[in-house]
Amino acid sequence: MATEPSFRAESLVETARPRVTLRNWFQHPYDSAIAAARTCYAPRLIQPEEINDKQRLTIGAGTFYGGHHTVYQHAHFEFGLENVSRQFVWSFLHAHPFYNSEQQSQRYVRLDRAQAYVPEPGEYFGPGEHAIYERAIARAWEHYRALTELLKPDARRILGDIWHVGEMSHPKRAQKVERQAEKRAIEVARYVLPVAAFTTMVHTLSGIVLHRLWRMALASDTSAEGRAVVGEMVERVREIDPQFFDRFPTEPLEELPEWKHAPASGADAELFTREFDTRLGGRVSKLIDHSPQAMETVAAAYRATVGLPACTCTDNEAIDRLLNPARNPYRLETLNVGVHSPMMRALEHAHFTFAKKISHTADSQDQRHRMVPGSRPLLTLTDTRTPDFETPRLIAENPRALERYQQAMEEAWAAKNELVDRGVPVEFALYVLPNAKSIRLVETGSLLHLLHKWTMRTCFNAQEEIYLASIQEVEQARALHPVLARYLGPPCYIRAGVTTPICTEGSHFCGIKVWQSFPDIERPI
Repeated sequence: MATEPSFRAESLVETARPRVTLRNWFQHPYDSAIAAARTCYAPRLIQPEEINDKQRLTIGAGTFYGGHHTVYQHAHFEFGLENVSRQFVWSFLHAHPFYNSEQQSQRYVRLDRAQAYVPEPGEYFGPGEHAIYERAIARAWEHYRALTELLKPDARRILGDIWHVGEMSHPKRAQKVERQAEKRAIEVARYVLPVAAFTTMVHTLSGIVLHRLWRMALASDTSAEGRAVVGEMVERVREIDPQFFDRFPTEPLEELPEWKHAPASGADAELFTREFDTRLGGRVSKLIDHSPQAMETVAAAYRATVGLPACTCTDNEAIDRLLNPARNPYRLETLNVGVHSPMMRALEHAHFTFAKKISHTADSQDQRHRMVPGSRPLLTLTDTRTPDFETPRLIAENPRALERYQQAMEEAWAAKNELVDRGVPVEFALYVLPNAKSIRLVETGSLLHLLHKWTMRTCFNAQEEIYLASIQEVEQARALHPVLARYLGPPCYIRAGVTTPICTEGSHFCGIKVWQSFPDIERPI
């Protein structure tokens, strides 16, 4: 779809309709699916060119309506998405595990222009509401620019101390610190940007997942945007193969049960947040359930894989063979081959469940760990009138930055509340809220997939909130299952004394020898 400009020429915010392009695709997606289905019952491989109209009709209907959907998973479609909001990506596109995305990073890309989703004019969104909404977005960008400048000196000083940069240092070393200080500043300043902010991404899906997304287009906090974007994705596929969608009327569901379970009043949402936070007890992430016999179960699964009796392979021995990087070379792989390893799959049988509270922007990254799924809130049903946000440490320790930050939070919630009071649907009003918005969720993973997550996210290069959550999760796992958790930590901790390089980040090495004192080490920034 071609980009269209904002409906106000003097707009403070650049906006446009979503742009959806199909970058790569299967040449014959529908016939390929039918050929795959025929191959199941044929003595040879069936080619798409062999499929006839009768088979398209009978096999297509039989597989699709019978729920035999794997045949529609073979075809994949690679989309380019532009002018879509961060809120839409978080609440819908990345709310399930069956996709792949490469998305523009707000941590490392400075956003100098105010570009964001703005609802279409309508009954509840007239000129007055548009002015409030647009001003809130523009003000968020003003705070972002100001905070970036306020935070750079602090980031420069901390990084300079880490890298031992002084007046006599080599210019290239000083330049590196300057570049990194800029990145750290925008990484933290982005907390004030609205969730309406545009993003750009490459997004790949299988054909059956696209069918499901279209069916469930109204199942998130961004139903209007979801219908528009997914509708365009469906149209791009129809352009190359009309059969793939036209043979099956998978129109969006209009009635979803979640919306019938809305709280009776806003007071319920306020009560929910207080109750959840009380349960956390001051933690970012709290263990609320786990496999009580995790060690014994994992050990038994390992012995079942390799055919050993307990008398020759004790539980402790089995766990050491699985998790000790000096004995298990899979632990040193950066390709994450755990699910492909027969013995490592034994770790699937131990599970841990955490209640956690992190910001919208941190959770946008956390949810990319698709094999550690979470129950995330519908913000339209958990909206609070009082500001509800997370504060990064770099801001909290800078009085001038903190004052500006708190002002940004108050202004964002005031704008959101005013829009709601004027009759704007909560779905649209929520777009002006900042990346700092608190997200409360419950997350469960097997030890196999948490192992990968904890390895990546206990590195000092990980986003601050996810790092803190992961450190707390590892700490609680260690307390419950010290033998299982003995070899949990960042790549440098796992690799030290076993292989080189110790740090797998190359030129992005944080500058601190974390492996020498993990986990008893404080992250400086």
